[in-house]
Amino acid sequence: MRKLLSFLLVLSILVFAAACSGNNETSGGSGAEGETVKLTAWAWNVNVGALDAAAEKFKEENPNVELKVEDMGRLDVYDRLSTGLAAGGAGLPDIVLVEDDRIQGYVEAFPNGFLNLSEQGFDSHAESFPPFKNELASLNGDFYAMPFDAGPGGMFYRRDIFEKAGVDPEEIETWDQFLEAGKTIKEATGVAAMPLDMFSDDPTFRMMLNQLGVYYFDEVGNIDLTNPKAVQAMETLKAFADADLIRNVDGWNGIVSSTIDGSVATIPFGAWYFGTIIDQASDSAGDWGVFELPAFEEGGNRASNLGGSSWMIPQASDHAEVAYEFMEFFSTSDDVQLIAMEEYGLFPSLSTVYDSDAFTAEVEFFGGQQIWQVFADQMSDVPTAYYTNDYSIGLDEAIKAQADVFNGKDIKEALEESAKRLSDRTGRDVNTY
Repeated sequence: MRKLLSFLLVLSILVFAAACSGNNETSGGSGAEGETVKLTAWAWNVNVGALDAAAEKFKEENPNVELKVEDMGRLDVYDRLSTGLAAGGAGLPDIVLVEDDRIQGYVEAFPNGFLNLSEQGFDSHAESFPPFKNELASLNGDFYAMPFDAGPGGMFYRRDIFEKAGVDPEEIETWDQFLEAGKTIKEATGVAAMPLDMFSDDPTFRMMLNQLGVYYFDEVGNIDLTNPKAVQAMETLKAFADADLIRNVDGWNGIVSSTIDGSVATIPFGAWYFGTIIDQASDSAGDWGVFELPAFEEGGNRASNLGGSSWMIPQASDHAEVAYEFMEFFSTSDDVQLIAMEEYGLFPSLSTVYDSDAFTAEVEFFGGQQIWQVFADQMSDVPTAYYTNDYSIGLDEAIKAQADVFNGKDIKEALEESAKRLSDRTGRDVNTY
């Protein structure tokens, strides 16, 4: 009798445990039968709207999942993220937006800080993203981030200015040809070829490096600013300055001002600048177009990337499984990614959407051009930029080299000196050529 009672007691405990398990917010999944799961996310700017829109669609099949997005400044996100990771995950959200140039640095600095997405099965989606985005979202073969928006490069140009100068953008294939076109435009209209904060930022140099398949660091982390291709890129940029074709501006606000007042003929930037143009320069509808970045030689690579971000899940999340389910839906849903592009100007990394009608649609603001197709066509050809966890220092030294060059220093010497300083600051080896 005592054995029977013991058996019944154990059986009742198992039944009770199974019943509780069925209602658990992670074990029970995010379906309608589960308890309410409240996810939190950190993001900024238009990414917040895209995330909210995705959450509404996710709730159609998962009504028990709620998402609260904390909209904060980009740098505030990183400050709080770094503080939380250093404290073992205290105070972190379930989901966080991280720019691609910071992903590997975070994972290297906090190897147990983020959910290993490959262990959750995300590898099955790898073929849906371009190779460079997969490399930026992973470390040692494992995904730690889900690719989101990208910044394929392009030349946003003023149709009216080009037409007044008699320049056909379709005939511009190389940087040398663009240099000559810039001279023609300047002579005919008085307008500079492009804007640049010459002494404080280097976005055009970065895109040029990326085109050429080099960057501040190489694949194994050595400093590569002395690469002959880096010298070539800086020489090309300096040629525009020598011809007085660069309008020196003050940071981001200066770029936007140039966009509004028509003082530049082109703006070399990532696809995401589309949103800024239509928002800040609404009076110029129909006056804009896009062509690919010029190559360094005829038939050379014109594909590049500037910017882009991905989503990460802190290991400390109490709802990691549900967060993964939601972000997997967000990252691999064609409908969601098209909403992010069409409503928020965020160019998708998800290649399955490139065959949709949205990419062949004529964009009226850009003179009826199929601008999204221009960007989509280059995604598979973008080389990977190896940022490393010392990217911010590399950026600082590259900008110093650029400033030195614009101030008259020999290009090779300026890059060598920056590479030496970068080595002193990071302990990394400098490649020799």
